[in-house]
Amino acid sequence: MNRRLQVYRATTVDDGAGGQETTLVLQATVRAKVDQPSPTERMVAAQSGSRHSHDVFLLPAADVRRGDELRGTDAIGTAQVFRVLSVVQPSRPVYSKALVELRQTEGT
Repeated sequence: MNRRLQVYRATTVDDGAGGQETTLVLQATVRAKVDQPSPTERMVAAQSGSRHSHDVFLLPAADVRRGDELRGTDAIGTAQVFRVLSVVQPSRPVYSKALVELRQTEGT
């Protein structure tokens, strides 16, 4: 685990006028390792219409869920934002694996 990523989760709060709004709230900072998926994983994702672009490996107790946003910087300091598509664990929970989509701003 060579990186730290901030975990943001959508939370609904009262807007003070009788309604509600959804906002992303920082939940925690987790240790992680970000990898590119294997060619087979990319093919399966493409066949199912998924936009799976990276695998994020986490400690098994990390509270990361589908729909969360992971934010951090890469090795050269470029800001990255990942949307969590799903989270899985092997039968022996030595890690969690989040399948994510890298969200890029226009022009990058």
